[in-house]
Order: sequence, then structure tokens, then C-alpha cells
Amino acid sequence: MPLTQGSNMPQIAETSSNAAQIEYWNTTAGETWAQFQEALDRQVEPLGLAAMDVLCPGEGEHIIDIGCGCGQTSLALAARVRPTGSVVGVDISEPMLDVALRRPRSADLQVAFRKLDAQTGDIGHGLFDAAFSRFGVMFFSDPVAAFANIRASLKPDGRLAFVCWRPLNENPWMQAPLQAALPLLPPVAPPDPTAPGPFAFADPSRVRSILADSGYGSMTINPFDADIGGGDLEQTLKLALAVGPLGRALREHPELADNVVDAVSLEMCCQTISLRTACECLALSGLFWPVLAECDLKTTLTVEQVAQKLTRRGADHYGAWSRSRL
Repeated sequence: MPLTQGSNMPQIAETSSNAAQIEYWNTTAGETWAQFQEALDRQVEPLGLAAMDVLCPGEGEHIIDIGCGCGQTSLALAARVRPTGSVVGVDISEPMLDVALRRPRSADLQVAFRKLDAQTGDIGHGLFDAAFSRFGVMFFSDPVAAFANIRASLKPDGRLAFVCWRPLNENPWMQAPLQAALPLLPPVAPPDPTAPGPFAFADPSRVRSILADSGYGSMTINPFDADIGGGDLEQTLKLALAVGPLGRALREHPELADNVVDAVSLEMCCQTISLRTACECLALSGLFWPVLAECDLKTTLTVEQVAQKLTRRGADHYGAWSRSRL
């Protein structure tokens, strides 16, 4: 069972190139996600399950869960591979990992959690049958290096499955609250579509290129639509004001939160796709990409080989390439 001995949460090296993301997810963002863990798990659980179905984990497999957050996906994966399989959940956010470690679990689940940057940290070599992530792989400063590191941790016939968001304008559950609030907020600069963030992998062509250069072979990327919700209007409103693009804007301008509540609440009601009155649950549509990639048995690239490849192609290749297609 490839679970690292010792502490479940070793420290991340201070020299990590993901320093900005590490700080972000260990302060306000990580604390917010930990605070709203139950509601957020309920909201995105069906999307993670769709990616698990694509991965199709089997009994006895050993899986690494990248960006495991508060641990729901790690425990769900462990339930699918028990009793002899195991799961290692890794994340950079200590507040979220604290929640993961406190979650109740059955005695036959073999799960460990590590505080580790999957881009640069030592996640082993040839240990895992599969890697999985539910919205945890879009935040790398160097995605090719990160996926090469993940690839190195897999067995030669290993596979990778993750779920990532399609563009913001195709996701009303985040777009609608933001649009309602924008007239009441200071001007917001358009984000760099390739910068680390929830929509960094909105372009499936970019995802394919990154994975190919990281040493993966065959890939399947298909669109998937689902309703996202699970709470009443008050609960859904609290989430909209706390997470996603609007949540980030309000963390920068907390004094404006009271000003946008009515506008966001009205817009969310107007955008509702389904209102399940029996349990008073509100659901807005969410659009995402479930991705499945298999290791290229003919080409197994080390992290150093990927770095050399990128150097030859030019450091600005990915930014220029992707901007030309967005």
C-alpha cells in the first residue's frame, strides 16, 4: 500500500513555484472552503462522481487524489478500491486538510492525506494505478511540469481522470451572481484565461496539448452538463457571495458585500434552472469537462525531459498558443 509513512501532512518547501496559490489556499480561500465544506461537497459531489465513473477505479487499486481539499473524493475513491486498495489525498491547503483529517471514515478505508504541492513535491515514482482530481488541477503555475510529476507517480499503464470547468460564460452558477454584482463593484480587469484559476482549462485543446507534452497518450474529453445546487435560496446565496469569481471580488472589497445581496439574490432566482420545491433546493446549471488520459507506454517523460522540451519550444509557447484560440 503506497501510503507515505510518518506525518499525514508534511510541510511544503518554501521555494515552491506555486507560492501565490499556496498562500491563497492557506488563508481566505482555504478557510472559506473549509467553512462551507458541507454545502460545497453537496454542490459539486455529482460532478466528481461523473469523473470517478470515467476513471472506473477497481478493488485493490492505489490512487492519488490531486487537490483533495476537504477529503470527500478521497474517501469516495477509497470506498471503491477497498479492502486492499488505498488512496493518498494531496493538497496545498492546511485548513481544508484539517477538515479531511477530521472526517469520519469506516475502518476498512485505507486513506492518507499529505500537505504537498503536486507540481513540485515528491509524490513518488511508479506507485499509483491512477490519479484523480475534482477541480484541483487548474491552479498550477506550470501545468506541464505538474502533470509530468503526476505522470511519474503512476505505473507504466496508469491513467488520469479529472474534472475541470468549461468557460465562465457557460456556467450560470458562477456567471449569474457575478454579472448581477458587477455594476455595484469597482471595475474588474478581465482575467488572463491561462492563469492559474478555476477556468484555466476551459479550452479542451489547451488541455490536450498540456497532457500530450506531459507524457500522456490517448485522451477523452467530453462535455458534461449538470445542475448544481442542493440548498435553499439563502444557503445558495451565501455560497455565491463566498466562493467563485464573486467571492474573490468581495474578499478584496468586503465593505461592498451588503450592497450586492439583493441584486445577486434576484438574479439567482431568475436564472434558476430547476427549483425542487419538495425540499426547497435551488439548482443552477454547471458545465464542465470530465477528462480521461492514459499514460503513453511508448513515451515516458521525466520532469527533466519535459523541462528540456519546453526550453526548446520557448517559455512563452503556452500563453501565446492559448490566447490565439480564446
